[in-house]
Amino acid sequence: MSRQSGVVRWLKFNAVGSLGILVQLGILAALTWGAAVDYLLATALAVEAAIIHNFFWHERFTWRDRWSAGGSLGRFLRFNLTTGAFSIFGNVVLMKVFTGILDIPYLLANGLSITTCSLVNFLVSDRFVFASAKGRSAI
Repeated sequence: MSRQSGVVRWLKFNAVGSLGILVQLGILAALTWGAAVDYLLATALAVEAAIIHNFFWHERFTWRDRWSAGGSLGRFLRFNLTTGAFSIFGNVVLMKVFTGILDIPYLLANGLSITTCSLVNFLVSDRFVFASAKGRSAI
């Protein structure tokens, strides 16, 4: 990947991620305020909703040059099992630290958690999830 295309892809990744943040925060707020769900369970559910949203847009926008109709299910499974698992685990652990231990309000803590997980998720997505079969690195 050229430096320029890498920068463009990073910007696209962040644009999709920004929309995913809105999805995640909206669902987190709805579950905690509206449905009185515990903030840790609500975090995991909100992250999964954002993962599904982000996968759909990454496949069709961020990495559309690597898209093929036959491989969507495999990519979705790789996305969910790598960046998805890391996002859920990372967000829940960081939320426990930020909100449960440091007493940071959960919406602010969630924003900090999302930011922390973003770089790893981009690298895993670019090098493993959306890489061509022959270009996929072992992570």
